[in-house]
Amino acid sequence: MRNICLFDNGEHKYYLLGWEESEEEGLVQTNQYLIIHNRKGFLIDPGGAHVFPRVLANVSEVISPDDIEGIFYSHQDPDVSSGITMWLTIASKAKIYISELWTRFLPHFGVFDKKRVVGLKDAGEKGVRFSGYVLDFLPAHFLHSPGHFNVYDPISKILFSGDIGVAVFSFKERMQIIETDFEKYKVYMEGFHKRYMSSNSACKAWVEKVQSYDIDAIAPQHGAVMKGKVVREFLNWFKGLKCGVDLINEFYGR
Repeated sequence: MRNICLFDNGEHKYYLLGWEESEEEGLVQTNQYLIIHNRKGFLIDPGGAHVFPRVLANVSEVISPDDIEGIFYSHQDPDVSSGITMWLTIASKAKIYISELWTRFLPHFGVFDKKRVVGLKDAGEKGVRFSGYVLDFLPAHFLHSPGHFNVYDPISKILFSGDIGVAVFSFKERMQIIETDFEKYKVYMEGFHKRYMSSNSACKAWVEKVQSYDIDAIAPQHGAVMKGKVVREFLNWFKGLKCGVDLINEFYGR
């Protein structure tokens, strides 16, 4: 799949980078995103070593890797971050943004240059300045990672939600964007969220946080980008979701 431009006002663009054209059994589909502002790039959850060649090709279609100034990792999972050393080599000027909780794990991926790593504190950070634009890093802890962050882009009004809002498709059922029929789409979301999200209290805290933002689209790490009324429907559903420890007896077969 080729890149999909989710937003473009001339100087500011937001891309969903392409997927694999075939699917290997057992490999979870992942989304990678790229923000470009006046020819400077910010890469979001670029993925593991397995998808690196494809993601690099997608990025190179729209910007030189040398012009990437930031790379964001929502959490520590290998499908998010195991390609980190390759990206640090290719995007030689970029800094890494990741939860402060996970910075001490980066040497296990071969990352030893602390000058290139920005550890995000638990409360997040608003108005982080880049080349002519700002981004907000929002906490999303225990959903599912204890050190999980999202990115809000106030120009495009797109919230990158990491593992929140994930849908798990079979290859033939994949969708890139969903704007209607949330009830049908929810079928692809329920199993993941009930198992991987920690509790309803964590869900509620996150929804209350993000509802203060003007959001046109929610872009998760897996599944389809949610736009329009589906954003509101998803937030209402997620706020009331029983998951994780709320269902502990079910997981133990009681």
